[in-house]
Amino acid sequence: MNNYQLPVASWVETITEWMTNTFSGVFSFFQTTGQSLMDGITSLLVAVPPVLFIIILTAIAFFISNKKIGLSLFTLIGLLFIYNQNLWTDLMSTVTLVLLSSVVSIVIGVPLGILMAKSNKAQSIITPILDFMQTMPGFVYLIPAVAFFGIGMVPGVFASVIFALPPTVRFTNLGIRQVPKELVEASDSFGSTGWQKLFKLELPLAKNTIMAGVNQTTMLALSMVVIASMIGAPGLGRGVLSALQRAQVGNGFVNGVALVILAIIIDRFTQNLNKKKTTPAKSKLSKKQKIAGIAVAVVAIIALIGGSTLFSSAKNEEKNISLSYVEWDTEVASTHVVGEVLKDIGYNVSLTPLDNAIMWESISKGETDAMVAAWLPGTHGEQYKQYKDKVDDLGENLKGAKLGIVVPQYMDVDSIEDLKDQAGKKITGIEPGAGVVAAAEKTQKAYSNLADWSVETSSSGAMTVALGQAIKNKEEIVITGWSPHWMFAKYDLKYLEDPKGTMGKEETIHTMARKGLEKENPEAYNVLKNFHWTKEDMESVMLEINNGTEPTQAARDWIDSHSKEVAEWKK
Repeated sequence: MNNYQLPVASWVETITEWMTNTFSGVFSFFQTTGQSLMDGITSLLVAVPPVLFIIILTAIAFFISNKKIGLSLFTLIGLLFIYNQNLWTDLMSTVTLVLLSSVVSIVIGVPLGILMAKSNKAQSIITPILDFMQTMPGFVYLIPAVAFFGIGMVPGVFASVIFALPPTVRFTNLGIRQVPKELVEASDSFGSTGWQKLFKLELPLAKNTIMAGVNQTTMLALSMVVIASMIGAPGLGRGVLSALQRAQVGNGFVNGVALVILAIIIDRFTQNLNKKKTTPAKSKLSKKQKIAGIAVAVVAIIALIGGSTLFSSAKNEEKNISLSYVEWDTEVASTHVVGEVLKDIGYNVSLTPLDNAIMWESISKGETDAMVAAWLPGTHGEQYKQYKDKVDDLGENLKGAKLGIVVPQYMDVDSIEDLKDQAGKKITGIEPGAGVVAAAEKTQKAYSNLADWSVETSSSGAMTVALGQAIKNKEEIVITGWSPHWMFAKYDLKYLEDPKGTMGKEETIHTMARKGLEKENPEAYNVLKNFHWTKEDMESVMLEINNGTEPTQAARDWIDSHSKEVAEWKK
């Protein structure tokens, strides 16, 4: 049995590649249309003055909670807190993502649930599919999402819908099946059609159960926000992910609290909508009022779509440039510096943090314009081989970069060959798949003295926290290190000699741009091509960021004090 392994991974990749190639036009349409719509929704939400938005939402909370003060007060204080922390735009992006994901899930889920309730055969087929969708880790859905739709909100919605859909389907099925048989038989005896029975009996009686499923779907969609940020979806999740990767406890806590506030508000709103009101309605809406309400809704939808189209058109007329980067301290520093310089010459700059592999893919597909984070020839060697014909290499922007196995100076080892049982026979690494981690794994296999060692992956932020704690307590620690990095300015560290050269030689960091950028945006292309600085420059910005300065402000401080160098980039 073990002699033959089913090539399931190859099958899945082949199917995904076939779907990507065959339906590329369809996926491109959904990506373009969906992104435009969601940008429009976010822009319209942001356009509403935050204080007015908070007052309106607080008033709604007061009335849907049957005029109880608790939910209204929580909504008011919670949203004011988010606004005070300068997270309002991120909140609106998150609301857009959750709203669209929930609506799509409900539109698909309710009919599927009805089908399951009406057909035992459909239930037997759909149930295991729902089991699969609910138990598969959410991260897995990011892979086909990126393959189909690229980066941004649309793949985030796609992944969220798959993850959040099952509760609505299950609860709709459950609610309809729980309708008393006596009532169903009575409906049949009076000659009701299938549609009449469904809409006038079963769905009204199953409403509470279905709404419970909608509530769960909405909360699951919200739980995907952080995961979706890994593929470029904006919002509060991006702040949480950034804080995790850079070990910023304070920022992580603030963004996390904002997500908790939003989750509680959404949960309480949907729960209260499902409760029976204690006071009966005084009068029902007349037919004319219903028609007027529908007309207003239609006009609002048309205005929304029109607004998103106008927003997209206006945005296209501006000087726009998008930069992608990995949430490594080096790349955070360099990308924000370049971004600020481009802003100075009149560009509307968007910075998108992505996973390393997705960053390269986004450049090759033209989804982002450029990045200044290609470590060559070793760290990103595999990605460069894969995408070198699809990207434009603008040359190096920094020399003297280095990877290696690093320890504090107080440890009595100078070479990788000197390692025996230090640090619990563990090399503390960063994100799985990072070039320095791959080099460390190669090193562990190449050196016989490391045969029983392990390379433990985490994140760059977690690694630096572990390093700081170990140095504080004078404990042994062995890490995957690279320079430039602020930790060499803050701590007394040393690279271990690498006689076998498995950690690679000196590297350079290159700037990569999408094909066609030079022709379409020559001014920005010129700045990116001229961008070049030193390890000392980069480390000074990184250290300022690590000491608590916002990356944008740290970049601005460096630019203001290095006007001569920056002027050379603009030539």
